[in-house]
Amino acid sequence: MTVLDRDSYSGDTDVFLESADGVKFCIHRCILAVASPFFEHMFSLPQPPPDSKEHIPVIPVSEHSSTISPLLQFIYPEPDPVITSLDELVTLLATSVKYDFLGPIAALRKELLSPRFLNESPARVYAIASRFDFEYEAQVASRHTLSCNILDCPLSDDLKHISAYAYHRLLVLHRTRADAAQALLKTPQDVKCMQCSGPFYGAFVPPKWWKEFEKLAKEELSVRPTTDVIFSMPFLARAAQESGCIRCAGSILDAHAFLADLKKQIEDLPSTI
Repeated sequence: MTVLDRDSYSGDTDVFLESADGVKFCIHRCILAVASPFFEHMFSLPQPPPDSKEHIPVIPVSEHSSTISPLLQFIYPEPDPVITSLDELVTLLATSVKYDFLGPIAALRKELLSPRFLNESPARVYAIASRFDFEYEAQVASRHTLSCNILDCPLSDDLKHISAYAYHRLLVLHRTRADAAQALLKTPQDVKCMQCSGPFYGAFVPPKWWKEFEKLAKEELSVRPTTDVIFSMPFLARAAQESGCIRCAGSILDAHAFLADLKKQIEDLPSTI
């Protein structure tokens, strides 16, 4: 694919796409028709024969050449363009949807779920997926938003394009999962500390580290209902330190099977919209 003006037209292509900034893309209508039902229908209408420069149809589009060029890379047998940001991706996706470019839509949906975007901006990925009614992508992104404080995410213009219903679904996921995870924070009677819970002679008293862990875990789960933080070594060390008991650290190590089971129970909770 090459970008040419009218004077350098070689006859190899039979239609121009003219971008909003005046760049003319010489392309093949047969490729456009295969790539897009929108253009297929357009070209099914009577067209003048492309036997000279004067008869080559020019199709003006409202998009900038910086959008049209990578979009045509998806359509032509060339390497796909490198998408450097979500801003670029959402612009290409909106244009692809507008002109019903099925191949680029599929490629961009896959790119939307790339680890770099999901890890850096899961809430924004969710908003983009919801905007275009990509249910699978919205579900995947919703799972990744659990690792961030959803009410503290950067404000994005993508939120302007989604419904209150889509945003509410995400809030409900966070709230219900947080409530369910907090409800699982119950320690069995065989979790003890020989120093701080041992002297009660048969009466079960949770070790002090558990009381600190439970308090801190509930605070963390209320904003990030995942196991990423609360079962990390720094978090458990903090619970042991704030317990004030010198033997609670050993009790935590002894409770490794219980903690592993608790972690699995939280991870098994519903995690998508």
